[in-house]
Amino acid sequence: METSPEPSSDSRRLKIAVCIKQVPKGEHLEIDPVRKTLVREGVESEMNPADRNAVEMALQLRDKHGGEIIALSMGPSTFLGSLEMAVGMGVDRAVLLSDRALAGSDTTPTSYALAETVTKFGKSDLILCGEETSDSSTGHVGPGMAGHLDIPQITYVVDAKVMNGKVVAKRAVEFGFEIWETKMPALLTVKFGCNRPREPTLSRKIKAKRGNVIQTWSATVAGLDVSLLGLEASPTWVSKIETVELPSRMGETFSDSAKDNVSKLLGRLKEDGFIRGL
Repeated sequence: METSPEPSSDSRRLKIAVCIKQVPKGEHLEIDPVRKTLVREGVESEMNPADRNAVEMALQLRDKHGGEIIALSMGPSTFLGSLEMAVGMGVDRAVLLSDRALAGSDTTPTSYALAETVTKFGKSDLILCGEETSDSSTGHVGPGMAGHLDIPQITYVVDAKVMNGKVVAKRAVEFGFEIWETKMPALLTVKFGCNRPREPTLSRKIKAKRGNVIQTWSATVAGLDVSLLGLEASPTWVSKIETVELPSRMGETFSDSAKDNVSKLLGRLKEDGFIRGL
Protein backbone atom coordinates (compact mmCIF):
# COMPACT_ATOMS: atom_id res chain seq x y z
CA MET A 1 0.00 0.00 0.00
CA GLU A 2 1.32 3.45 -0.94
CA THR A 3 1.78 5.82 2.00
CA SER A 4 1.78 9.61 2.01
CA PRO A 5 4.85 11.43 3.34
CA GLU A 6 4.90 12.03 7.08
CA PRO A 7 5.18 15.59 8.38
CA SER A 8 8.76 16.52 9.20
CA SER A 9 10.83 19.42 10.43
CA ASP A 10 12.21 19.83 6.90
CA SER A 11 9.58 20.42 4.22
CA ARG A 12 12.05 19.93 1.38
CA ARG A 13 11.06 17.16 -1.02
CA LEU A 14 14.04 14.99 -1.81
CA LYS A 15 15.44 13.84 -5.12
CA ILE A 16 17.44 10.69 -4.47
CA ALA A 17 19.54 8.61 -6.83
CA VAL A 18 20.36 5.10 -5.63
CA CYS A 19 23.00 3.02 -7.41
CA ILE A 20 22.58 -0.74 -7.49
CA LYS A 21 24.47 -3.64 -8.99
CA GLN A 22 23.47 -7.13 -9.94
CA VAL A 23 26.02 -9.64 -8.67
CA PRO A 24 26.49 -13.39 -9.07
CA LYS A 25 25.18 -15.38 -6.15
CA GLY A 26 28.08 -16.42 -3.95
CA GLU A 27 28.00 -20.09 -4.92
CA HIS A 28 28.05 -19.16 -8.63
CA LEU A 29 31.13 -16.90 -8.72
CA GLU A 30 33.25 -17.78 -11.75
CA ILE A 31 36.28 -16.10 -13.35
CA ASP A 32 36.96 -16.00 -17.09
CA PRO A 33 40.53 -17.43 -17.22
CA VAL A 34 41.42 -15.44 -20.37
CA ARG A 35 39.99 -11.99 -19.60
CA LYS A 36 40.41 -12.50 -15.84
CA THR A 37 37.04 -10.89 -15.19
CA LEU A 38 33.88 -12.22 -13.58
CA VAL A 39 31.61 -14.33 -15.77
CA ARG A 40 28.16 -12.72 -15.70
CA GLU A 41 26.31 -14.12 -18.69
CA GLY A 42 24.24 -17.19 -17.84
CA VAL A 43 25.12 -17.01 -14.13
CA GLU A 44 22.40 -16.93 -11.46
CA SER A 45 22.52 -13.50 -9.88
CA GLU A 46 20.75 -11.12 -7.51
CA MET A 47 20.73 -7.49 -6.39
CA ASN A 48 23.84 -6.78 -4.35
CA PRO A 49 22.74 -7.23 -0.70
CA ALA A 50 24.09 -3.89 0.56
CA ASP A 51 22.37 -2.14 -2.34
CA ARG A 52 19.03 -3.49 -1.13
CA ASN A 53 19.75 -1.74 2.17
CA ALA A 54 20.52 1.45 0.23
CA VAL A 55 17.20 1.20 -1.63
CA GLU A 56 15.36 0.72 1.66
CA MET A 57 17.07 3.76 3.21
CA ALA A 58 16.11 5.85 0.19
CA LEU A 59 12.50 4.68 0.49
CA GLN A 60 12.37 5.53 4.19
CA LEU A 61 13.66 9.03 3.48
CA ARG A 62 11.08 9.51 0.74
CA ASP A 63 8.32 8.15 3.00
CA LYS A 64 9.16 10.93 5.45
CA HIS A 65 9.94 13.83 3.14
CA GLY A 66 8.30 13.01 -0.18
CA GLY A 67 10.08 13.38 -3.47
CA GLU A 68 11.46 11.03 -6.12
CA ILE A 69 13.87 8.09 -6.20
CA ILE A 70 15.69 7.06 -9.37
CA ALA A 71 17.62 3.78 -9.41
CA LEU A 72 20.72 3.46 -11.60
CA SER A 73 22.65 0.38 -12.60
CA MET A 74 25.44 -0.29 -15.08
CA GLY A 75 25.80 -3.57 -16.91
CA PRO A 76 24.28 -5.93 -19.49
CA SER A 77 20.56 -6.31 -20.10
CA THR A 78 20.38 -9.07 -17.48
CA PHE A 79 20.79 -6.33 -14.85
CA LEU A 80 17.23 -5.23 -15.61
CA GLY A 81 16.13 -7.85 -13.08
CA SER A 82 17.57 -5.88 -10.16
CA LEU A 83 16.07 -2.64 -11.43
CA GLU A 84 12.69 -4.33 -11.67
CA MET A 85 13.09 -5.43 -8.05
CA ALA A 86 13.96 -1.85 -7.04
CA VAL A 87 10.83 -0.54 -8.76
CA GLY A 88 8.87 -3.34 -7.15
CA MET A 89 10.12 -2.18 -3.74
CA GLY A 90 8.95 1.38 -4.44
CA VAL A 91 11.53 3.25 -6.51
CA ASP A 92 9.84 5.70 -8.91
CA ARG A 93 11.86 4.99 -12.05
CA ALA A 94 15.13 3.44 -13.12
CA VAL A 95 17.89 3.64 -15.71
CA LEU A 96 20.19 0.88 -16.92
CA LEU A 97 23.46 2.15 -18.37
CA SER A 98 24.38 -0.55 -20.87
CA ASP A 99 26.99 -0.38 -23.62
CA ARG A 100 29.73 -2.64 -24.96
CA ALA A 101 32.15 0.22 -24.33
CA LEU A 102 31.65 -0.35 -20.58
CA ALA A 103 32.75 -4.00 -20.63
CA GLY A 104 35.65 -4.77 -18.32
CA SER A 105 35.53 -1.45 -16.48
CA ASP A 106 37.16 -1.45 -13.06
CA THR A 107 36.05 0.94 -10.32
CA THR A 108 37.60 4.02 -11.95
CA PRO A 109 35.59 4.01 -15.22
CA THR A 110 32.56 2.72 -13.29
CA SER A 111 32.66 5.65 -10.85
CA TYR A 112 33.05 8.10 -13.72
CA ALA A 113 30.22 6.57 -15.76
CA LEU A 114 27.74 6.43 -12.86
CA ALA A 115 28.61 9.93 -11.65
CA GLU A 116 28.15 11.46 -15.10
CA THR A 117 24.90 9.59 -15.66
CA VAL A 118 23.47 10.78 -12.33
CA THR A 119 23.97 14.38 -13.45
CA LYS A 120 21.59 13.71 -16.37
CA PHE A 121 18.80 13.08 -13.84
CA GLY A 122 18.93 16.71 -12.70
CA LYS A 123 20.25 17.89 -9.36
CA SER A 124 20.02 15.11 -6.76
CA ASP A 125 19.93 15.94 -3.07
CA LEU A 126 21.31 12.55 -2.10
CA ILE A 127 23.09 9.70 -3.88
CA LEU A 128 23.01 6.37 -2.09
CA CYS A 129 25.18 3.32 -2.78
CA GLY A 130 25.79 0.08 -0.94
CA GLU A 131 29.00 0.09 1.11
CA GLU A 132 30.54 -2.48 -1.27
CA THR A 133 29.56 -5.27 -3.63
CA SER A 134 29.75 -8.94 -2.81
CA ASP A 135 31.58 -9.80 -6.06
CA SER A 136 34.59 -7.52 -5.58
CA SER A 137 34.26 -5.89 -2.12
CA THR A 138 36.39 -2.84 -2.98
CA GLY A 139 34.08 -0.15 -1.60
CA HIS A 140 35.57 2.23 -4.20
CA VAL A 141 32.63 3.19 -6.38
CA GLY A 142 30.61 5.37 -4.00
CA PRO A 143 33.62 7.43 -2.86
CA GLY A 144 34.82 7.58 -6.47
CA MET A 145 31.49 9.04 -7.57
CA ALA A 146 31.66 11.63 -4.80
CA GLY A 147 35.12 12.60 -6.01
CA HIS A 148 33.97 12.98 -9.62
CA LEU A 149 30.99 15.08 -8.53
CA ASP A 150 33.00 17.07 -5.96
CA ILE A 151 30.38 16.56 -3.25
CA PRO A 152 30.76 15.49 0.40
CA GLN A 153 30.40 11.84 1.32
CA ILE A 154 29.64 9.81 4.45
CA THR A 155 30.51 6.11 4.37
CA TYR A 156 29.22 3.03 6.23
CA VAL A 157 25.93 4.74 7.10
CA VAL A 158 23.43 2.83 9.25
CA ASP A 159 20.84 5.61 9.61
CA ALA A 160 20.25 9.02 8.03
CA LYS A 161 17.98 12.00 8.63
CA VAL A 162 17.48 15.21 6.66
CA MET A 163 17.14 18.41 8.67
CA ASN A 164 17.39 22.04 7.57
CA GLY A 165 18.91 21.22 4.21
CA LYS A 166 21.56 18.94 5.70
CA VAL A 167 21.90 15.21 6.09
CA VAL A 168 22.79 13.84 9.52
CA ALA A 169 24.08 10.28 9.34
CA LYS A 170 25.06 7.63 11.85
CA ARG A 171 28.02 5.66 10.55
CA ALA A 172 29.55 2.45 11.82
CA VAL A 173 33.18 2.44 12.94
CA GLU A 174 35.30 -0.33 14.43
CA PHE A 175 34.18 0.00 18.05
CA GLY A 176 30.85 1.82 17.75
CA PHE A 177 29.27 4.65 15.84
CA GLU A 178 29.88 8.27 14.83
CA ILE A 179 27.40 11.01 13.92
CA TRP A 180 28.34 13.07 10.88
CA GLU A 181 26.56 16.03 9.33
CA THR A 182 27.01 17.63 5.93
CA LYS A 183 25.22 19.87 3.48
CA MET A 184 23.42 18.45 0.47
CA PRO A 185 23.97 17.34 -2.22
CA ALA A 186 25.89 14.49 -0.63
CA LEU A 187 26.68 10.84 -1.22
CA LEU A 188 26.13 8.11 1.37
CA THR A 189 27.38 4.54 1.26
CA VAL A 190 25.01 2.32 3.21
CA LYS A 191 26.14 -0.42 5.57
CA PHE A 192 25.04 -3.96 4.77
CA GLY A 193 22.35 -5.23 7.16
CA CYS A 194 21.51 -1.82 8.67
CA ASN A 195 17.80 -2.19 7.91
CA ARG A 196 15.27 -4.74 6.73
CA PRO A 197 14.55 -4.17 3.02
CA ARG A 198 10.89 -4.35 2.14
CA GLU A 199 9.64 -6.93 -0.33
CA PRO A 200 8.34 -5.90 -3.78
CA THR A 201 4.56 -5.62 -4.02
CA LEU A 202 2.51 -7.25 -6.77
CA SER A 203 1.18 -3.94 -8.11
CA ARG A 204 4.66 -2.48 -8.33
CA LYS A 205 6.03 -5.62 -9.96
CA ILE A 206 3.40 -5.16 -12.64
CA LYS A 207 4.38 -1.49 -12.95
CA ALA A 208 8.02 -2.51 -13.38
CA LYS A 209 7.08 -4.85 -16.22
CA ARG A 210 4.48 -2.72 -17.98
CA GLY A 211 4.78 0.85 -16.74
CA ASN A 212 7.64 2.03 -18.98
CA VAL A 213 9.48 3.22 -15.85
CA ILE A 214 12.81 1.54 -16.70
CA GLN A 215 14.94 2.98 -19.48
CA THR A 216 18.15 1.67 -21.05
CA TRP A 217 20.76 4.30 -21.93
CA SER A 218 23.86 3.86 -24.05
CA ALA A 219 27.13 5.63 -23.29
CA THR A 220 26.23 8.17 -25.98
CA VAL A 221 22.82 8.92 -24.49
CA ALA A 222 24.45 9.40 -21.08
CA GLY A 223 27.01 11.77 -22.62
CA LEU A 224 30.04 9.68 -21.65
CA ASP A 225 33.53 9.90 -23.10
CA VAL A 226 34.09 6.33 -24.34
CA SER A 227 37.88 6.76 -24.12
CA LEU A 228 37.43 6.77 -20.33
CA LEU A 229 35.48 3.50 -20.27
CA GLY A 230 36.14 -0.22 -20.39
CA LEU A 231 39.07 -2.50 -19.78
CA GLU A 232 41.59 -0.31 -21.62
CA ALA A 233 40.72 2.69 -19.45
CA SER A 234 40.98 0.69 -16.22
CA PRO A 235 44.20 1.32 -14.26
CA THR A 236 43.94 -1.98 -12.39
CA TRP A 237 43.80 -5.50 -13.75
CA VAL A 238 44.10 -9.07 -12.53
CA SER A 239 47.58 -10.37 -13.33
CA LYS A 240 47.19 -13.90 -11.99
CA ILE A 241 44.45 -16.25 -10.86
CA GLU A 242 45.06 -19.16 -8.50
CA THR A 243 42.55 -21.82 -7.61
CA VAL A 244 42.57 -22.68 -3.93
CA GLU A 245 41.80 -26.29 -3.15
CA LEU A 246 39.88 -26.48 0.09
CA PRO A 247 41.02 -29.18 2.52
CA SER A 248 38.70 -32.11 2.99
CA ARG A 249 36.59 -31.97 6.11
CA MET A 250 36.53 -35.01 8.36
CA GLY A 251 34.21 -35.60 11.24
CA GLU A 252 34.47 -37.82 14.29
CA THR A 253 31.71 -38.80 16.67
CA PHE A 254 32.16 -39.60 20.34
CA SER A 255 29.32 -41.70 21.69
CA ASP A 256 30.33 -42.58 25.26
CA SER A 257 29.23 -40.82 28.43
CA ALA A 258 29.32 -37.01 28.50
CA LYS A 259 32.36 -37.04 30.78
CA ASP A 260 34.29 -39.43 28.54
CA ASN A 261 33.26 -37.54 25.41
CA VAL A 262 34.55 -34.25 26.81
CA SER A 263 37.81 -35.91 27.84
CA LYS A 264 38.28 -37.41 24.35
CA LEU A 265 37.43 -34.10 22.66
CA LEU A 266 39.94 -32.17 24.77
CA GLY A 267 42.57 -34.81 24.08
CA ARG A 268 41.99 -34.63 20.34
CA LEU A 269 42.14 -30.81 20.34
CA LYS A 270 45.46 -30.99 22.21
CA GLU A 271 46.82 -33.52 19.73
CA ASP A 272 45.91 -31.26 16.82
CA GLY A 273 47.50 -28.23 18.45
CA PHE A 274 44.32 -26.19 18.96
CA ILE A 275 44.73 -26.05 22.75
CA ARG A 276 47.57 -26.55 25.16
CA GLY A 277 47.66 -28.51 28.37
CA LEU A 278 44.94 -27.70 30.92
